[in-house]
Amino acid sequence: MKTSVAGIAVAGALAAVSTPTLARDTINIVGSSTVYPFATVVAERFGRNTDFPTPKLESTGSGGGLKLFCAGVGTEHPDITNASRRMKPSEFERCQSNGVKDIVEVKIGSDGIVIASSKKAENLDVDLKELYLALAKEVPDPNGGDKLVANPYKNWSDVDSSLPNKPIRVMGPPPTSGTRDAFVELAMEGGCEDIPMIEKLDGDKKDQVCKSIREDGAFIEAGENDNLIVQKLASDTSAYGIFGYSFLEENSGTLQAATINGEQPTQDAISSDAYPLARSLWFYVKKAHVGVIPGIPEYVAEFTNEGTWGPNGYLADVGLIPLPREARVKQAKNANAMTPMTGDELK
Repeated sequence: MKTSVAGIAVAGALAAVSTPTLARDTINIVGSSTVYPFATVVAERFGRNTDFPTPKLESTGSGGGLKLFCAGVGTEHPDITNASRRMKPSEFERCQSNGVKDIVEVKIGSDGIVIASSKKAENLDVDLKELYLALAKEVPDPNGGDKLVANPYKNWSDVDSSLPNKPIRVMGPPPTSGTRDAFVELAMEGGCEDIPMIEKLDGDKKDQVCKSIREDGAFIEAGENDNLIVQKLASDTSAYGIFGYSFLEENSGTLQAATINGEQPTQDAISSDAYPLARSLWFYVKKAHVGVIPGIPEYVAEFTNEGTWGPNGYLADVGLIPLPREARVKQAKNANAMTPMTGDELK
């Protein structure tokens, strides 16, 4: 990616900061590894077609990006953070307590979480219950009774005889990732709903059981760089990987996606929410940095342009599934007006 080499000069502090900070002329963006490829394309176009430097992007995961974003106001903090899940109320409150008062929320489109493998591997056809039983830290005792036990399943076929007779090995994102959060919510908690014994547990215990992923080596935390998972799958036919649909699209020549609850992750299935692991993508703008860091409104305008995020826009070519037109118009209007969140949206 083209990056700015402009010099750094000493500048006055932002109004919300009591001590001077170093000014910069380049937009600083952190956050989701899933949104990263889309934001990178927008940033490169923006840098090439305007007089502003190409924004600097860092893939930190959704949780990591929001932590950095909410740490404070000032040019030492990011201007924008990408997220593959919506900001949590607790994160909004952390922002507020650290002086990040005005936050602009932009929903950019849809994506699906895929469970992919090499095309040379045996593909998966699973439902959410089977997926939960394969990856949960604790499961109902397969020998019967009403107790939970450490996950005893070694092979996929141990979960169900129709599944591949090979070890359960799944590479996925760490807890700081929005993809991990969304996978836990959509896949793990979704699978829990089909297990009567777990559904009967009290709220806190049920929450813990449904959200805990096994730590015995069957699930491998592969970091925030989804491209590394893609590369490993290409050479390892015994493993499966969890990442966003856009990475599958980009590597469709070598990778295949599992069928989940009878649905393949196609653009139509994701946009209609028929695919059970469909989720929305977002970015958040620190309004206090507008007018201090050059180009923020212009970058937002580029991202929310129909030629960018519409059905015939250039982001569709790299796997973004557009919002419906009415939703795009509403999001673009709020984004370009820099309308801040109230926090009520998250309740």
